[in-house]
Parts: sequence; C-alpha cells; structure tokens
Amino acid sequence: MPRRQIVKICGLSTEATLDAALDAGAQMIGLVFFEKSPRHVSLETAAALAARARGRAQIVALTVNADDALIKEIVRKVRPDWLQLHGAESPERCAALRVAHGIRVMKALGVSGPEDIEAARAYVGHVDRLLFDAKPPKGAELPGGNGLAFDWTLLKGLDLGPPLMLSGGLAVGTVADAIRISGISAVDVSSGVERARGEKDPDLIEKFVAAARSAAKEELGA
Repeated sequence: MPRRQIVKICGLSTEATLDAALDAGAQMIGLVFFEKSPRHVSLETAAALAARARGRAQIVALTVNADDALIKEIVRKVRPDWLQLHGAESPERCAALRVAHGIRVMKALGVSGPEDIEAARAYVGHVDRLLFDAKPPKGAELPGGNGLAFDWTLLKGLDLGPPLMLSGGLAVGTVADAIRISGISAVDVSSGVERARGEKDPDLIEKFVAAARSAAKEELGA
C-alpha cells in the first residue's frame, strides 16, 4: 500500500487553534472525548469545531473505552470521519463499532517493545488505521498525550496491511528524526504543540506541520 504524508493535530479545543491547524495544512484534526484529559471537549464545542473544519480536514473523534451511548452521541452530533479508539478496545469491539456506525476506525496502541508491535497484528482486518503511541507510564491517567517517545526503529520497514501513524514524543524538533527513523510519514501530535498542558500554540502548530511536510517529502522522495 503506498504511503501518504498526513499530519494530525490532536486535542484541539478552540477556534483559534483549529484555524491554525487548518491554515497550516493539517489533513486531520482530533477532538478528545475523555473527561480526565485537559484536552476534553463537550459535544457542543466539538460539533461547532467539526462544522468549522468540515471539508478542509478529516475529523477524528478520540475516545477511551467509551460506551455505546457516548459513541452514538458523538457520531450523531459531531459527525466525525474517524473514531480513534485509545483505550483497551479489543479487535472485536473495533470491528463492531466500524460496522454499527459505518465509520472508519483508527486504533491507538501503546508501544514499549517489539511484543507490542506483534500484538497489533490482532487488529488487522478490523480497523482502517493503526496508530502507534508510547506506552504510558504505570499509573498514568492518560493513555496518550504524555509527550513520551518510544524506539522508532521498531517501526522501520513494518507493513501490517492497514496504514500506520506515529505518535508520542513528537514536536517541532523531533518530528523529522521520527519520520526518518521510523519510515512513517503519517504523524500525530498533541502535547508537542502546546504552550501549556492542554493549551495549543498556533505558532508551534504551523512550525510542526511545516517540519513534518519537509521531512515526509524527503522520506517519500516526492
């Protein structure tokens, strides 16, 4: 499957930072529905942001072990293009949501070693994209958005079937190395473009997208 450069800015919560992501050319924007996260947004706020982004970027709704009722409300009110499942959702759960809502599903998986990459194979055929993030520290409240990286060499040359995306420890100064080392040009950032926890910085968003695009162009030989 041909690789495609994608930049996803996740955890957006204001019109100003959403506009910064769109104006910079991010192809995906992420809205977080997880109350423990400083990036959590209400359904009403998310619906307004999604309406503003629709047609300019793909809208990703991130949930963590959400129940059917919440996901149904998100799909109905926000109308996302993707569900990003960032908890302990099983391959069967992913497949069921994909069918029930007729929506693409991205499964985020924490990585600390090669055994985590191997475990991802169970999701092949059940999801539309796999996102590899750093495994959170023991006892952490958040499954992602912790600003941690993992060994990107684990992903070099990896082809599981569905497209892959890289997250974890990405920022303006690290994204080029991450793309070069992993060989993955689809990247996802949240804390790496924040001036404070949960507060996105428009200038960092612009610089991150530019850095990712430049690195991906070199990696893909485009």
